[in-house]
Amino acid sequence: MGTTLGTVADRLAVELEPADRALVIEDVHHDSRDVTPASLFAAIAGANIDGHAFAHDVVGAGASAIVAERDIDVPVPVLVVPDSRFAMAVAARAVHGDPDERMSIVGVTGTNGKTTVVHLCEAIWESIDRSHGIVGTLGARFGGSPVDLDRTTPESSDLQRLLGRMASAGVHSVAMEVSSHALELRRADAIHFTAVGFTNLTQDHLDFHGTMEAYLAAKQRLFEDDRADHAVIDVGSEAGRATAESTRLTTTTVGVGIDADIRADELRATPFGTEFRVTIAGRPLPATVPLVGSFNVANALVAVGLTVADGVEPQDAVAGIATVPPIRGRMELVPHTGEFAVIVDYAHTPDAVAAVVASIPAREAQRRIVIVGAGGDRDRGKRHAMGLAAGSGADIVIVTNDNPRTEDPVEIARGIQEGALAAGRADVRVVLDRTEAIASAIDVAQPGDTVMILGKGHEQGQDIGGTVHPFDDAAIDR
Repeated sequence: MGTTLGTVADRLAVELEPADRALVIEDVHHDSRDVTPASLFAAIAGANIDGHAFAHDVVGAGASAIVAERDIDVPVPVLVVPDSRFAMAVAARAVHGDPDERMSIVGVTGTNGKTTVVHLCEAIWESIDRSHGIVGTLGARFGGSPVDLDRTTPESSDLQRLLGRMASAGVHSVAMEVSSHALELRRADAIHFTAVGFTNLTQDHLDFHGTMEAYLAAKQRLFEDDRADHAVIDVGSEAGRATAESTRLTTTTVGVGIDADIRADELRATPFGTEFRVTIAGRPLPATVPLVGSFNVANALVAVGLTVADGVEPQDAVAGIATVPPIRGRMELVPHTGEFAVIVDYAHTPDAVAAVVASIPAREAQRRIVIVGAGGDRDRGKRHAMGLAAGSGADIVIVTNDNPRTEDPVEIARGIQEGALAAGRADVRVVLDRTEAIASAIDVAQPGDTVMILGKGHEQGQDIGGTVHPFDDAAIDR
């Protein structure tokens, strides 16, 4: 779509020489290798690479101007700003035609459940024939076509380009995951959301945020005064209640079995998911979601709240959640020839592991077999708690590799194993090779058992020593 450098400068409140104002800007880039003619380059000082060092390279590639945090001696205009990340978001929004003004966007944050909420929103919109798009961990999609993404929430230049494509294609509504990293690194800045949702907060990403307080503060940035018209918050946790109390946005609370604006009661597990009663706007409605676990009912309530805030009739939103197809790596039932169930789930936090294990009813002579690992070079503090969560609910725990990255797999496994043993309930085994761990679980499974392969979910690779090897948890020997 494009705009002029003068428009970008005005939005950033940066003075510009009159002769430079008419320069045409057709795209915004943060990676010097992607720069194209008539584009704006945002020089970002990252943890390992400083984009300012590539200023001359991007000019040679045809960049018309640069956004930077300090002056640079190059033969193109340089817009000096306090924060290049924020400036990039503002500039990209202008260049791609203010997508959030041409369609509605709902965003959801929280440790667990973001992907499920986004896909539930998609199912609701699909059920009423509303054109829609999604952005998240499993990639983006609109018009029936998938778009690969390299992270849950893309950098603002890439995100605004994608949203611009959606708006130009006539998309009416978009649901997107907004990660804590994205909020901290300002990737979702300059987007005004129709509604924003909060699922929960459990221990994760402390290698990046440092403390749970800082982690929550990053999530709560999505609920600041000018970010959205409406908030939908699950108040079933202390973090949710704190977020609801702190935001000044018009808020709809949701919860399972608790006092909330949208609440679920009378949950009943079925072979096809979960049936329950939802009360919305004072009206009780029967509901079904083809997902197991009370946590997925809570996710469904957030999706209902977000889509209702986006103009969907409550009864249509409740009916729509029943139509969601299986979600890759989220309580995914894997077909096979045995007389036992195999479930693949992305659970990689203590609370998520506990919730997934608890979602499978404990029955006599029907065992819960859990395969669990933890990522290397990440939050080490959660490993014992993950093992404890698995060991507290499972009959057999098989500790294995997740993505060890550059860390010693034996050390990672030891932390999980100690937690699982501390529960004092399960038969705890260590099989570091993930393929062998899955095979061993399948070998010991008996009719009526449930095998839960946790941690990697939809991922199609395993990072060992910095090399990613093809790997798919769902590709079991059927």
